[in-house]
Amino acid sequence: MYIQLKNYIINQMNTGVWKPGDKLPSENELAEQFNVSRITVKNAMADIVKQGLITRIQGRGSYISDDASNQLIAYEHQEIATGSPLVVFLMPRLDNLFTANLMTGIEEELAEHGYHLVFKLTHDSQELENKLLKEFTQLEINGIIIYPVDGETFNDQILKLTLDRFPLVIIDRYLRGLDANYISSDNFKGAYEATKHLTNLGHTKISFISTAVSGTTSIEDRLHGYEQALSDSGLFIDYRLRLTLSSGMPVVEQIKSYLMENPDVQAVVTTNSAIGLITMKAAKSLNLQVPDDLSIVCFDDYAHSEHSEIPLTYINQNEKNMGREAAKLLVSLIQEPNQDRRNVVLPNKLVVRNSTTSPTVAKEAGSEA
Repeated sequence: MYIQLKNYIINQMNTGVWKPGDKLPSENELAEQFNVSRITVKNAMADIVKQGLITRIQGRGSYISDDASNQLIAYEHQEIATGSPLVVFLMPRLDNLFTANLMTGIEEELAEHGYHLVFKLTHDSQELENKLLKEFTQLEINGIIIYPVDGETFNDQILKLTLDRFPLVIIDRYLRGLDANYISSDNFKGAYEATKHLTNLGHTKISFISTAVSGTTSIEDRLHGYEQALSDSGLFIDYRLRLTLSSGMPVVEQIKSYLMENPDVQAVVTTNSAIGLITMKAAKSLNLQVPDDLSIVCFDDYAHSEHSEIPLTYINQNEKNMGREAAKLLVSLIQEPNQDRRNVVLPNKLVVRNSTTSPTVAKEAGSEA
């Protein structure tokens, strides 16, 4: 990060973004932007000050020196002190077991090939994602793995890098119409298997609960898998049974209202474990028992699920392996950038636990009680 920061400052000067006399961002601002300590910023700045390219004025800050005018400043080689090359991983968020396992797989595989990982959050902002892509490619890192932000249908920076044959791998999803290298699990089949599990148990009123569908190919494919499973089971695709969550009100309240308005719902498929857990909470607040009154299947496991009172049945995407496969593909692209594009869809597995049961079994249990 120390070398990256130096090269970022140098690039801003070389490209004319920062001109002689311009004031630089404060050390605190740079530390926050690059997610590093102030001492890292101080060391990077000190090296450039020694070259006479930056002037520090006590109490006022740091400025581009007049002597820096018309100079093309050399970049430092993009390897850390150990001589290991760098790979960047951009991800919208790191707040659950899925994303943590994904990054673990990437880091472990890269380490085995002698690469170091630089991780940066995009906070589900395409603007920030583009900004980081520009900055990191200017620093001449070796490759990029990117988990696109939700709802992203097009990204001109990703398109440019792909056309330039820059080593880049998209993970978890893909961008429709863009011929790029990507790694994902089989989202269609995962949702199909989750829904078929419920229809095989005898459920006929099965809801699909998700965040916004449009533009996020992983969720689009899951919706299509859900619908295909209903069709193959001879069930009518009822759009009333779809709930798309919004940011307008708490998720638990949205699901609670939905279940109250649709008392015939017997089971739900949710696109992630967080929604699955919130659905269970909403059901409990309505005195609905899981799985007797409502069966739930979700995508992905969650932390300490084995200690849950009712562990959720889920689709295991084996995200750690997904991360490893993305890293393997990226290393291959770094070594041979002109190879054919590769679209890798990995298998997933239904893990049946205590949150699903047959409606007949539930009814019989209720009669006995």
